Amino acid sequence: MTMTVASKVDGQSRSSVLPMTIIGVLFFIFGFVTWLNGSLIPFLKIICELNEFQALFVTFAFYIAYTVMALPMSFILRRTGYKNGMALGLGIMVVGSLLFIPAAQSANYMAFLVALFVLGTGLTILQTASNPYVVHIGPRESAAMRISIMGLINKGAGVIVPIMFTALVLSGLENFNSDTLAALSEAERQAQISELSSRLVMPYVYMAGALLFLVGLVKFSSLPELDFEEEETQHNKKGSIMQFPQVVLGAIALFAYVGVEVIAGDTIGLFGENLGVANFASLTSYTMVFMVFGYLIGVTCIPRFMSQQTALLLSAVAGALCIVGAATASTESTLIADVMWGWTGIPVIPDAVTFVALMGLAHALVWPAVWPLALEGLGKFTAQGSALLIMGISGGAILPLAFGKMAHYFDSTQFAYWIGLPCYLFILFYAVKGHKMRKW
Repeated sequence: MTMTVASKVDGQSRSSVLPMTIIGVLFFIFGFVTWLNGSLIPFLKIICELNEFQALFVTFAFYIAYTVMALPMSFILRRTGYKNGMALGLGIMVVGSLLFIPAAQSANYMAFLVALFVLGTGLTILQTASNPYVVHIGPRESAAMRISIMGLINKGAGVIVPIMFTALVLSGLENFNSDTLAALSEAERQAQISELSSRLVMPYVYMAGALLFLVGLVKFSSLPELDFEEEETQHNKKGSIMQFPQVVLGAIALFAYVGVEVIAGDTIGLFGENLGVANFASLTSYTMVFMVFGYLIGVTCIPRFMSQQTALLLSAVAGALCIVGAATASTESTLIADVMWGWTGIPVIPDAVTFVALMGLAHALVWPAVWPLALEGLGKFTAQGSALLIMGISGGAILPLAFGKMAHYFDSTQFAYWIGLPCYLFILFYAVKGHKMRKW
């Protein structure tokens, strides 16, 4: 089966500019909603009085939706079509955003988790539709470059959202942390929690309004539909998606990647708060800035200067080195931090936190490289392969939770970063051998 973009206007072929533009807007929304969690985790940890393990259920509730809902959403896409499916996904996200209002008013952690799961459900259908779109809308050898463009937009939102969160929610609370809240009397503490929690209401009202506007944009746009046309190839003789090692191993590689990506983006604020770093809620922006640099490398260098396979291999090696640095470097600001931040006017942060931020640069090209390598040669199983790869996003639910458990058990957030080393080693295996396998 090949995937083509069907033209419905006067028989003329469509340019890829329009779909890339609309999908780019959706990728910005992916980034905005996803990377808001990095600021939300330390905030909810304080107002709901949680430990690290409990706080990281934020990532579990959000990302487990991809595992639970990926296959059901793929069936919905087959019935509604990709364009209507995207509008439906955005509508589900509107509901999830509105659920934050009662959650914030009650400061109930379970209500927050339900709202996050609904948001993740809406994103599942959007991701399932949009990623194959980007892969197949142009030459396969430059697919990683196109996905890198989407990644730039996605992570650009990730740079903006922690800064917006700090400005809208934490304005005037520069010294806000667990210790200052614990020092208050019970009545003062409850009043402070109620006041802080209510600050979440308006940002999510604005988000719901923006998503509702996008529902109309997608629904009434001239975005072309994806059309699946079967052709007889040797691949059609296979009876199951599980008979394609490159996509099964690719899903595991994405499981590992998304896990370390979320750990790098969503735990850096917790790590910074534990070390007493000022404005810890904005630290996710540091990781996202480095991811933007990584995607710029992908846009400019793939496939002109390096192949998708080479980009994946270099990412795995660099990520492993960053894990060693994050787990062993100083928790004070010394030479590394001074070199990275001291000459730029950016506030200096501890060396170990700097290595966590650098993970963003290291693994930025994993997602763009794995998708075209994993989908190659699937024929009529392309849609199922896409759903399987999307299920790999569940790494963002499970691995950060395991990270939180390690941090709580060993009483060390820094030690818990070792969980990322086997993840990068598996990605290295996929880059060297896994993506080439065509039979078990």
